[in-house]
Amino acid sequence: MSLLLSCASARTSNLFCSSQKVNGRERDLKYPIPLNHNKDLNFLIKKLAPPLTAVLLAVSPFCFPPEYLAQTLDIQRGATLFNRACIGCHDTGGNIIQPGATLFTKDLERNGVDTEEEIYRVTYFGKGRMPGFGEKCTPRGQCTFGPRLQDEEIKLLAEFVKFQADQGWPNVSTD
Repeated sequence: MSLLLSCASARTSNLFCSSQKVNGRERDLKYPIPLNHNKDLNFLIKKLAPPLTAVLLAVSPFCFPPEYLAQTLDIQRGATLFNRACIGCHDTGGNIIQPGATLFTKDLERNGVDTEEEIYRVTYFGKGRMPGFGEKCTPRGQCTFGPRLQDEEIKLLAEFVKFQADQGWPNVSTD
């Protein structure tokens, strides 16, 4: 290990090795720099251990378990759907049609729509001036005339809206 570290390349071998092979012959350097390999190895370990540990922890499945990554992807998909279907009326969690029916927690609670299940129901069937977006939404006048959303898409939207409401609608970025 110390030979690997101390004689890693031809460029650094003059600094770290007391001899060098040239054309199959070993020659002594004119001014070799003596190294205490144990001391230098300990120095390298002390200097490299913290950043390497940080890198290993950053890519560790313990820090980002598959459930966390799946939830992040669902939130991202929900944001994309929100930008496609909802942002026209609910930009940044507001409501340009009916100001008292925003997607902020206080309004959701006041209107009895503060759970993912209730957000799903309102998104699917509509409520008041908000049209329903579900594939089987009825009555016809209460439903959107635009494209309908599948059940899974409405579940993602409900999860996204609840997540954003709990966070105070910090952003709706899909980057």
